[in-house]
Amino acid sequence: MPETRHTLPGSEHAAPHGMQVSGRVAGNDLITVSVYLRPEETEPVAADAATAVHSRATLRQVRDEAQAANIAAVTAFAAKAGLDVTEVDAAQRRVQLRGSASALEAAFGTELHQYERDGATYRGREGTLSVPGNVAESILAVLGLDATPVATPKFVPHRGTTQPRGFLPTEVAALYGVGGWNAAGQCIGIIELGGGYTAADNEAAFKTMGLPVPDIVAIGIDGASNSPGDTSGADGEVALDIQVAGGVALGAKLAVYFAPNTSQGFADAISQAVHDETNKPSVLSISWGGPESGWTGQAIAAMSAAFRDAATLGVTVTAASGDSLATDGASDGKAHVDYPASDPLVLGCGGTHVTASAGKRHGETVWKSNGGGTGGGVSALFVKPDYQAAVNVPAAGTAKGGRGVPDVAGDADPDSGYRIVTGGQTGLIGGTSAVAPLWAGITAALNARRTTPVGQMHAALYGTPAACHDVTKGDNRSGTVGYEAARGWDPCTGLGSPNGPSLVKLFR
Repeated sequence: MPETRHTLPGSEHAAPHGMQVSGRVAGNDLITVSVYLRPEETEPVAADAATAVHSRATLRQVRDEAQAANIAAVTAFAAKAGLDVTEVDAAQRRVQLRGSASALEAAFGTELHQYERDGATYRGREGTLSVPGNVAESILAVLGLDATPVATPKFVPHRGTTQPRGFLPTEVAALYGVGGWNAAGQCIGIIELGGGYTAADNEAAFKTMGLPVPDIVAIGIDGASNSPGDTSGADGEVALDIQVAGGVALGAKLAVYFAPNTSQGFADAISQAVHDETNKPSVLSISWGGPESGWTGQAIAAMSAAFRDAATLGVTVTAASGDSLATDGASDGKAHVDYPASDPLVLGCGGTHVTASAGKRHGETVWKSNGGGTGGGVSALFVKPDYQAAVNVPAAGTAKGGRGVPDVAGDADPDSGYRIVTGGQTGLIGGTSAVAPLWAGITAALNARRTTPVGQMHAALYGTPAACHDVTKGDNRSGTVGYEAARGWDPCTGLGSPNGPSLVKLFR
């Protein structure tokens, strides 16, 4: 009697956009996949730092017991399918399996094809995944069969013929009243899906800011590494993240997690950073993402589970809201928001243009220039969270959606951008990629003043609007699609940009 197979919810995968099929993947190609296990239904999400579990070791002990049955089921499934178990991590709820392409196709009921775009070849698939019924209830997601890119970095170099002076990251911090904040003893985790940094660039950048080079460590995920000059063109992203975070959070350690630009790489990097018992980041900065519509349900489920773990551990997560206005770069002419900034457990970071002179901030408007502008709008996947109950979020495009994006903002316009050193050259860079490490640096410095980390900031920020400078002018429209700035929260700059003194009072 043939075994009963169950389709894995959320595994539906459309043909990779803009790519052409060039053939099947060779059956003997060896592939490693990450199988994420279903969370325990009884696990709560911490509402704030006071209710968070602050020991990764304690959480690991709890998970070792809670996930034993799921791990046993997946291990038995792997043995029957002829797959090797290469790693088991109960805390991350992840089992990594390795086997031939043909064995994995049979195990998960799919076909793997080669897809081409712009001279590059990627492994991908279409349709759903299925597994035997006796293991289906144990699996949340299977990532790694598809290796097509899922995200783009959210940085924008200045494109004008006459480049403004711009600001050093330390100068931007000073404009917001967060300059010179000490974050010694804290670690900021930075997620990167390409590119790399050099010691020479770091030395030049921090010397210009009058600061020592921070303690920076590179952690490779799924075979990736610190690779300056690679084909991704993401060195500017890496430099921006490091120099902004380090220029705001003085003395903080920076742990940079390099992963492949795939759903597996992205999820594995976030999960490993959250559970890193060596570096113990208290905040994560993410400057990569893509429109919600471009993700599979299981990829979002795996990443959202990692963000739940971050909340449980008191780790704050900041993410860029995107640089392509209200469409988020989607080609259907409709409004979209960027994931992971749209996740309710992530602090979504939008962009502004800041005006200043003599070291004083004079005002801000919504960023919209240099061929781009801040992302923002309404999630089609996540319901309106409780912390947004009192703000006017526009109607959602789906019955399920309603979470407004972004939550906060900061300087992102390349016309008022950051002077960043990349490849030995100083250039002006903007984008909401700058705002995620800005807020991550602020959070790390706030954590250094406290006995417990800030953790989930949303409720406190929405309950105290004065903690941010309200931005009321501008829009993020792309053609007729988009939103206007307004008093209070809006889908362009959220609650606004950092107000340092007020943030200190709020999170003391």
